[in-house]
Amino acid sequence: MGIEIDRTVFDAEDRRAFAERLDESLGVLDELLARPGFGAGEASLGAELELSLVGADGDPKLCNEEVLAESGDPRLTVELDRFNLEGNLRYGPLAGASLSALAHECRDCLAEIERAAAVRGARPAMVGILPTLTERHLERDAMTSSLRFEALSKSLRDLRDEPFLLDIHGDDDLHMHCTDVTYEGAATSFQVHLRVAPEDFADVYDAIQLATPAAVAMSGNSPLFLGKRLWHETRIALFKHAVDHRAERGRRGRLARVSFGERWTRAPIDLFREPVIGHTALLPVLDVERPREALAAGRAPDLRELRLHQGTVWRWNRAIYDSADDGHLRIELRALPAGPSIDDMVANAAFLLGVALDVAGNASEWREELDFETVHADFYRAARHGLDARMHWPGSLGGTAGPMASDELIPQLLERADRGLAGAGVDEGDRVNFLGLVQRRVARMRTGASWQREALERAEGTRPRDEAIHHMFRGYLERSRSGAPVADWDPLS
Repeated sequence: MGIEIDRTVFDAEDRRAFAERLDESLGVLDELLARPGFGAGEASLGAELELSLVGADGDPKLCNEEVLAESGDPRLTVELDRFNLEGNLRYGPLAGASLSALAHECRDCLAEIERAAAVRGARPAMVGILPTLTERHLERDAMTSSLRFEALSKSLRDLRDEPFLLDIHGDDDLHMHCTDVTYEGAATSFQVHLRVAPEDFADVYDAIQLATPAAVAMSGNSPLFLGKRLWHETRIALFKHAVDHRAERGRRGRLARVSFGERWTRAPIDLFREPVIGHTALLPVLDVERPREALAAGRAPDLRELRLHQGTVWRWNRAIYDSADDGHLRIELRALPAGPSIDDMVANAAFLLGVALDVAGNASEWREELDFETVHADFYRAARHGLDARMHWPGSLGGTAGPMASDELIPQLLERADRGLAGAGVDEGDRVNFLGLVQRRVARMRTGASWQREALERAEGTRPRDEAIHHMFRGYLERSRSGAPVADWDPLS
């Protein structure tokens, strides 16, 4: 979705032409989806690793462009803020040793970032939100120099009557206004991509939605922001508030630009149509390709405008069209945080994908049984409370009449995750290894978020909050760099 553009100011004619192209693109995509054999191919797995750059003191280091230039690795790209980098990891088949292959690719990419960052006196940090961030780190000059980011920021500001409001309540409360999208850049994720056949897409997508609250509960890794103890996965709340908290002028009651969704899905085209119908175009830039002409010439069209627009409507699980391999569809899982370790991130992905693949075949049954609004509420409840959250699960899939405790639900879901991954051909050794990490984590009730919270409480016994945060984060970085999964981390001394 990181398509670059060539300007930051758009007029009414730009928007009219872009709207026409979006309509054309939707029609073309609808035709493609109806073609026998479109999108056929083996399931594949890929990911994007977002991370932050920090100095020796643990504070953010605003040097992403310099690190990118030093590296030259084609997998790397800059992200919104100057302390952000992203590694676009190579795709591979889901079947086989896919999880260990993904972990190896993560390690290789991270090693290159470490090498290039060290030249600039920086090192990478895999964490949902840097706990050492302050307001001065998120001022206007923190934004990466990019016409795309500048245009995005300007367009979002122009849609608002007032600044963005951050209003997040946890052990502490955060209530403040911010005037730019630099606060969005504080949130970093491990975004997993799964290629899915069009005929299975709606069921697999909804199954991922169903399984996401439990995955968020056991993967939380961003409990601190601006010195405040907030949600276990504050990244979920921050991203929503930093981009989408204020209603757009004249569009009250419309769909949220950052959203878990509104309903169960019946057809993949709906997931592409809803962002077009429900949201103002922020980057109305036309490509030279006309989608219908490309289709008539026998090519899979790029649908650049549709992809660009979708990149400005943030669903926690997002449908993606890609023109590669004669065109195919993917699901992008965006709710999982970066860190604490590579093995933790791959374990999170294994759990979420495995559960979803196992229950997708019964989607028509549990869609009728469990209201989407209930799963929607569970998603935010899981982000707020982590493993202390209570969540619902369909009775037909082994759930109870009411909400279940995480340590009751997740062990049950681990059996489904193993079955789902086995059905997709994932090697037994990978399943045992990575799902075993989740099992240990839940048995010990320890996530990246809970470790940080406990370590901060211990450190605050002898230090003021700011010093305690830095002391805690130094311990976090040491353990993260060791590669040990968070379930095995020792307490902060």
